[in-house]
Amino acid sequence: MGFFDALLGRSKPKRANLDDLFALPPAALTLQAATGFTPTGVGAVAFRQVEGAAFQSAESESIALIGSDPAASVRQENDGYGFTWQVVADANAEVVNLVTNIHAVNSALVSQGFDTMLLCTTVYFVHPDGRRMALVYQYKRGTFYPFVQSGPKQRDNPLEIQVKGVLSGELPFEEDTSNWSALWDAPGMNDTPGAPELQ
Repeated sequence: MGFFDALLGRSKPKRANLDDLFALPPAALTLQAATGFTPTGVGAVAFRQVEGAAFQSAESESIALIGSDPAASVRQENDGYGFTWQVVADANAEVVNLVTNIHAVNSALVSQGFDTMLLCTTVYFVHPDGRRMALVYQYKRGTFYPFVQSGPKQRDNPLEIQVKGVLSGELPFEEDTSNWSALWDAPGMNDTPGAPELQ
């Protein structure tokens, strides 16, 4: 942070650190104990797709890495907003394995120089009453935030704030709630573990 930024009270956002994702498994246990939300075994990586052999190679590399895990499956979806999502599922709903595979997708893209194309990573949870939630990692800010979808185009803001309070000691949270973007029915949000792999 520069002198004038400090003087004017401005701060630079935290830079992305993909290893932050490995804090999710213990956070998931804390979340379940405090709120009843359990992991679905599904997560996703969203990125802006670009043309070119190098990008296709990075995608193929990440899919091949995941394919070596017999419990994992992966499929690709476009969301209609210019982003591609690689949806990863773990048949046993093991958060550790899921996060490892999601990290592999991210790392493959970053290693090929496509880190600027990354939008977010999501790991999905479900409540016994049917509500769905995502813990979202934003690359450009290096922070997490919760998104709780309680119905069609409806979100539960009080619960999102509660989740932040529960997990703020375990994950680097986004303090500016205006950056907590809605991810209505994001690819993978309504999946169940063990979704079939698309070739």
